[in-house]
Amino acid sequence: MSVQKNDDRKKLDQKLPLMPWFVQQFIDYKRPDLSPSTLLEYIRDYESFFGWLRAEGLSQAGSNTEITLLELETLHMDSIVGYRLHLTTRAEGTNTRVTVSRKLSALRSLFHYLSQIAEDENFYPLLKRNIMAKVEVKRTHKPKDTAAKLKGKILEDEELLEFVGYIYEGYGRDVEGNKQAYYSFQLNHERDACIASLILNSGLRVSEVVNLNVDDLDVNNKLLYVTRKGNNDETFKTPVYFREQAKDDLALYLSLRQSRYKTPKREKALFISLPNGRQEGKRMTKRAIQEMIIKYAKRFGKPYLTVHKLRHSFATDYYLQNDIYKTKEQLGHASTETTEIYAHLTDKTMSEAIERRTDN
Repeated sequence: MSVQKNDDRKKLDQKLPLMPWFVQQFIDYKRPDLSPSTLLEYIRDYESFFGWLRAEGLSQAGSNTEITLLELETLHMDSIVGYRLHLTTRAEGTNTRVTVSRKLSALRSLFHYLSQIAEDENFYPLLKRNIMAKVEVKRTHKPKDTAAKLKGKILEDEELLEFVGYIYEGYGRDVEGNKQAYYSFQLNHERDACIASLILNSGLRVSEVVNLNVDDLDVNNKLLYVTRKGNNDETFKTPVYFREQAKDDLALYLSLRQSRYKTPKREKALFISLPNGRQEGKRMTKRAIQEMIIKYAKRFGKPYLTVHKLRHSFATDYYLQNDIYKTKEQLGHASTETTEIYAHLTDKTMSEAIERRTDN
């Protein structure tokens, strides 16, 4: 089981008893099909909704566990409109359109289950009236729109190599006058460059990088065995190839992994951190990798660059040399619809290539 999945499963098991019985039943129904991470997001979305119901006096429950089916059954449409407004205008911070859409979709899934699938002892639906069936959840992820937002915000052509080179050397020159930053650079630049190189040469998600173990790596064959997002068979790992450019970076980091980070032999993680004050290294966290890439990106002159945009950078470059189906498989997308982003991103590049060919 991946580290992230294990952590999310523990959190899910802690939060689930604080939900109404019918939500617990719904989550159990969904367990075979959805990852612990997705189910945990569902629970957080229900916490938000139930908390709002109670605050607005639409439920008399003293806690979320006491929310009743009748209270859900008798909700009016204006209550759902009010909740949507709460999500988009609340004082402590608004949600993006994507987040609002996800929260409403989570509610639709629950209400659909209660009204169409779950039954009481007399074979009647648990929920006699489904207010969420009237709510249209608009699609927010159109590939063309996503591509438009990414244009100019990913690494292109020579920049992929330049960014890795900057982590190896350029950043150190830029922070030489800052003792703490320079010490961190000297300690970690081979590891950090290796992580950036691996993503830029394979397209792995940050969660997939975090969950990599040393045994998942076959350097000679340029192959990784990856726990893919959405794959609920936790014993199966997908073989994913990486480009030749990452091979030397991995070999260099591996030569330093145990001695540099005081890595105990029992630690299986590929990428290790050694926090201040600790005697032994431990698996890097998702947040640490995200913050690390942002740190280098700002100094590199690409402040909008994130670890996920490194994945987009690889995917765009890869798509130019392969078809949409190979790109889908390499990235681990569930549908080619998601991969269409890169078709739109490469439109400009392809048109420029045609013009160059014509000029010749």
